[in-house]
Amino acid sequence: MTGAPGAVSVVCMTSAPRSEPAPKVVLSEDEWRAKLTPEEFAVLRLAGTERPYTGEYTDTETEGVYECRACGAELFRSDEKFHSHCGWPSFFDPADSDAVILREDNSLGMRRVEVLCASCHSHLGHVFEGEGYPTPTDKRYCINSICLRLVPKE
Repeated sequence: MTGAPGAVSVVCMTSAPRSEPAPKVVLSEDEWRAKLTPEEFAVLRLAGTERPYTGEYTDTETEGVYECRACGAELFRSDEKFHSHCGWPSFFDPADSDAVILREDNSLGMRRVEVLCASCHSHLGHVFEGEGYPTPTDKRYCINSICLRLVPKE
């Protein structure tokens, strides 16, 4: 990938027709643009990807809760985070099984599973399994830092 450090790539997502529940948080495109920075909008609303090793939470070990930067819904907890050395924050499970929606993503000529916030349907990243990480689920939720906001434990 080329571009300036911290640059965001935007890829059009191709997926099967949606069968997931309607989002709880619904804003127009203009409202999302006003609420989010251009970089946040590109990833959260246009399914972009931040460059690896540039996100603020890639190596963070602070205890707390990771919320959706778009709507504030709780997504992951620090005790579900692990070091995968892939360039993005990695979690082995969402904080609540209903916190995220998984959707088939056939973009870029490969089959992946996209991770969306269940509350606002913002793009968060992708989940991979069977990679051999020593985690309880054998899953790696590879999430863009720009999609998250860490609320430290008090």
